[in-house]
Order: sequence, then structure tokens, then C-alpha cells
Amino acid sequence: MNPISFASGIVPEFGPVETIRAAAAGGFDAVGLWVDPTEWTAATTRDARAALTETRLPLLDVEVIWLKPGEPLDDHRRVIDIGANLGAANVLCVSSDADHGATADNLAELCRHAEGSGMRVALEFGVFTEVKNLTQALAVLDRVAHPLRALLIDPIHVDRSGSAIEAIAAIDPHLLPYAQFCDAPATRPDPANFDAVIIDAIDLREQCGAGVLPLADLYRKLPAGVPLSIELRSKALRDAFPDASDRARAVAVATRSWLKANT
Repeated sequence: MNPISFASGIVPEFGPVETIRAAAAGGFDAVGLWVDPTEWTAATTRDARAALTETRLPLLDVEVIWLKPGEPLDDHRRVIDIGANLGAANVLCVSSDADHGATADNLAELCRHAEGSGMRVALEFGVFTEVKNLTQALAVLDRVAHPLRALLIDPIHVDRSGSAIEAIAAIDPHLLPYAQFCDAPATRPDPANFDAVIIDAIDLREQCGAGVLPLADLYRKLPAGVPLSIELRSKALRDAFPDASDRARAVAVATRSWLKANT
């Protein structure tokens, strides 16, 4: 069965230490952390490292590097540095720059900065960004042409962008060090309505098997055994499970039940 990681988006109202402890309480195999470089301090690093050591959980990823036109890369490099300090395997990136050449140049620079850290620089596509679908993401990564570049697949973004699931099977497995996973309702927001797209992505995701996405088909197109970051941003879950550990347990049980049925 694929290793499952507790994505920070499941518990957006909690800090890194609480996120790590919830992941451990839920029996996850790994954890992901949200890193805001403007608020993250040396003490945050120390406390997060202690919690990772205590729980013995690997750090699958840190997020998010959000590329914007003309913005310096200093804070983005710091996210990589923090992730490297904590032993993260990946850093998640998205881009709001309509110039795909500039996006590729910046990603290449971030890949160079990550050299020697053990981290991959993973580009996530979605209609809420300027790299809107799988085809565009692969084209950007071709231009990056650095061995640390990676692609992050998220089922809701595959569906909402109209990307072809069949194309995932043709992707070089080296480009897919991990993937996100969740289900979602049938109703697709208007891609031109940014607020609706964001609400769909951060409030309306569903447990695996509870929605209508063709998850089993997508799952079988991914490399066998790839780690899955359970990106289950859900207002319903937040309301039903205000305790972070209880929420983690509910997500882990549902995810592993789905995987057992589909592996």
C-alpha cells in the first residue's frame, strides 16, 4: 500500500508542531508542513525538528512557493532552506506568472538552490494558477531541464483543468516523486470565477471514495507505490473534527480503506 502523508492543508488552523503530532496520532507514514517565510523563526525550526524526531515521521514536503511576476526569489529560497534543514523531500511550487518562460527560469534557479539538499522542486498545476493544466506544466518542466524538477499531480486539479488522466501514465516516473490525493464533488466551479475555484479547492474536497472523481483510474496511472500526500482541505471535516488528531484519524481510516479496496 502506498505511504500516505498528512498534508498541512487538512489542519490549516494549526501550526507545524500540532500538524506533526496530529499526523502521528492518525498513524500517517509522513507529514507535510506549511512554511510562511515571513513568520517562520529559528525557534519554529527547532520545535518542528524536535517534533519530527519525537514522532519519527519523515517530512514529505513543505509548501508553498508561489511564483509571482517580478518578485524576488529570496523568500522562496528561504522556504527551501527551511525544508532542507528539516529534511524535507520536496517543496511545492505554483506560479501566477503568465510568462511561462519566466516561470521556468525561476524554477530552474530554485532547483539549483536546492542542489545538495535532497529536495525536489515540484510544480503543481491548476486553474487557479497561470500553469493551468498538465500539458502546460509538462512544457514548463521541459524548459526547466534540471534533474531536481518535478511535477505534482492533484486529482481535483486534474479534473477541474480538464487534463487527460491517460496522459499521466506516459509521464517519466522520475518526474513524479509524490502525488496529492483526495476526492471531490461533481460540480465544477467556473474557471473564470477565482473565488469559486479557491472555495472548491480549500473547502469542498471530500474523502477518497466519497466524491465522484475517477480516482481509481488516476491512481493506476501513477507510479506504483508513490507516496500520496492526502490533500484534504475540507470545511466539513474541520467542522466535524475540531481536534486535529481526531481529524487525522478520520482521514487516515478513510484513505487506507479506499487504498485497500483499490490496490
